[in-house]
Amino acid sequence: MRHADHPTAGDEPSSEALPGTRRGPRIVYRAARVRDAADQAEVFYHAVMQGAAGHYTLAEREAWAMALPRDASAWSARQALFTTLVADCEGRCVGFLELDLAEGRIETLYVWPSLGRRGIGSTLLVHAERMLLEQGVSRARIEASAMLADGLVHRGWQRRGDDWVERGGERLYRQRLEKRLVAVET
Repeated sequence: MRHADHPTAGDEPSSEALPGTRRGPRIVYRAARVRDAADQAEVFYHAVMQGAAGHYTLAEREAWAMALPRDASAWSARQALFTTLVADCEGRCVGFLELDLAEGRIETLYVWPSLGRRGIGSTLLVHAERMLLEQGVSRARIEASAMLADGLVHRGWQRRGDDWVERGGERLYRQRLEKRLVAVET
């Protein structure tokens, strides 16, 4: 998938939209399907290479991006390992979250860079937190990149310490975070 294939409009309607006019594409949140795997590979690659540019050096981002193949078969295999939620825009995966329900851990969270800051990642997190609560998990954990950590803290996650992971000879900084999950009546 090329960058131009992804939508650039937001998932939320504009307050300036006139009645009867077309609004931006709608985002649907659902369980991943095998056909999403190729899109996941591209979302991951571009989120790391473009989205993380302000937080990691080029060498760090290249090592990080090479840690997982840019190949659909690798990502479909990961779907068998983790509960995977996707943000679908007009039939294409534009964001995803991998969840280890048994461990209460969010494994990954990536959104197409041009769609960042539109609530897609936050909504994926809300769905993941609900799923964890339904499994009886009271605390969620994540090892978050420098790019993601501050946003999670603003969402109620607590810092539990610094962490470093090695990818392709590069040491990448991240933070261990935890969140107490509380059921909310709706």
